Amino acid sequence: MTPSPVLVVTRLDDMTADVVIEELGRRRVPVIRLDPGDFPDSVSVSARVDGSGLGGTLRTTTRTAVLDGVRSVYWRRPRPYEAPAKLEEQDARWCAEHARYGLGGILAALPGAHYVNHPWANRAAEYKPAQLATAALCGFNVPATLLTNDTEQARRFVREHGPVVYKPLYNSDYTGESGSGLTVWVEEVSPEDLDDGVAHTLHLFQQRVDKVADVRLTAVGSRLFAVRIDGSPGLDWRRHYDDLSYTLIETPPDVEKAVHDYLARFRLTYGAFDFGLDAAGVWHWYECNPNGQFAWFPDPITNQIVDAIADQLQQPDRDRR
Repeated sequence: MTPSPVLVVTRLDDMTADVVIEELGRRRVPVIRLDPGDFPDSVSVSARVDGSGLGGTLRTTTRTAVLDGVRSVYWRRPRPYEAPAKLEEQDARWCAEHARYGLGGILAALPGAHYVNHPWANRAAEYKPAQLATAALCGFNVPATLLTNDTEQARRFVREHGPVVYKPLYNSDYTGESGSGLTVWVEEVSPEDLDDGVAHTLHLFQQRVDKVADVRLTAVGSRLFAVRIDGSPGLDWRRHYDDLSYTLIETPPDVEKAVHDYLARFRLTYGAFDFGLDAAGVWHWYECNPNGQFAWFPDPITNQIVDAIADQLQQPDRDRR
């Protein structure tokens, strides 16, 4: 029997995918790594649809995948679909869109493959308003939140619910005058900070949690890995990785139930949940990244998550004769 492969869809510089691929290699599970951003320069596809469904082949420079023989798909962080160089702007846009809807549609429809996660499920679960509404329905403790482009409404919310923080709705690319990338961090705001710029687009304002620690809970199927994060001197612990300590802790039953409900509603196998932990031990829900990182944890924690993801990708066993 020939072991059926796992398709890992991601860019080259993805440390999180790297550690999962290494574990699959130790288990002797074949892996085909694919970045859709390499299409059509170094990726080619030939797909057919007939009475038996979708079939055909996909080729990279080193591997060939039989489309109806892929065991599972680990959808990580691929580059955007692109067009061949030197095309005129309109032609390039046309080619890139056809690559996205063509190759992207094929990769999202592999028959029998198990997705971690399906790209369309990832996309649906990335929208913060949908996250917030679903989290509330699932029973999480969601801080009071306002989504608005109305300056006066924003000021009123800050006065009534302060202290309040501002959070970006999406991690958009943003560069400074030097061309280096800038990050919009979680920051506390006052009514005086809010000017007419609020009206330019939608913003997210949220009541600040009086926290004693943060929690990153990584869910892989039915397995939950809750990590308490201590040592952050500010609102956004991502700014202080070197100052932090990480401890695996138990997940309260009510949070565990809400997590599984949330995953089911978005049809996710994987999710990275962020919480604020207050002095009374209450977990306050912040967000769920359906494709969040985990490889920056200390090895004893990272390795457990890697094993859980590899278990998901290894099963079901679709070895071919």
